[in-house]
Amino acid sequence: MNNIKLAFDRSTNFSDFSMEYFNYISEIQKNIDLDELDKFADEFMKARKDNNTIFIAGNGGSAATATTMANDIGFDIIKKTGTDKPFRVFALTDNTSVITAISNDVGYENIFINQLKIHYRDDDKLIVISASGNSKNIVLAAEWVKSQGGKVSGMLGFDGGKLKKICDISILVPSLPGEYGPVEDMHLMINHILAHWFQNKLK
Repeated sequence: MNNIKLAFDRSTNFSDFSMEYFNYISEIQKNIDLDELDKFADEFMKARKDNNTIFIAGNGGSAATATTMANDIGFDIIKKTGTDKPFRVFALTDNTSVITAISNDVGYENIFINQLKIHYRDDDKLIVISASGNSKNIVLAAEWVKSQGGKVSGMLGFDGGKLKKICDISILVPSLPGEYGPVEDMHLMINHILAHWFQNKLK
């Protein structure tokens, strides 16, 4: 049974449901691979050291996380640390004119890969955010970066989908298919943990 429905069935009011949901999130986070988290953070630091750009792609709620990550790891780090060596982070989700033009002219599946073909340079990084791991536009972007010899990191859910096999680093939030909320919650939380880590590390 879907764990969210199970949480609802065990609840008599909203506060009960809230606690059931929080408890489920807590159980999920225990199964995240900590080694992959360390590798993920190291990729950011390596990109910063080498002046590489970190591109981020996602759809829906994952697009919102991509935008938030670009802000939190980009501008917010400068503001809170005063560093003169920022992370170069670029969310491929944010240019509405470009995204709609690409979608209209050559198809939605190409919104990320076509931007990468313009902006990507050798040794830049790609972060893909996807609960299912099967979004065609993200899979195409990841495959293209790998074809250029680049490195792809994934924040994934469910069983990881196609992207788990493509990504060099995979932070998998293991959950039942269709449980988008908990996966997206954990992805956003990982972003915030990463941002706080860098804020303190770079001060």
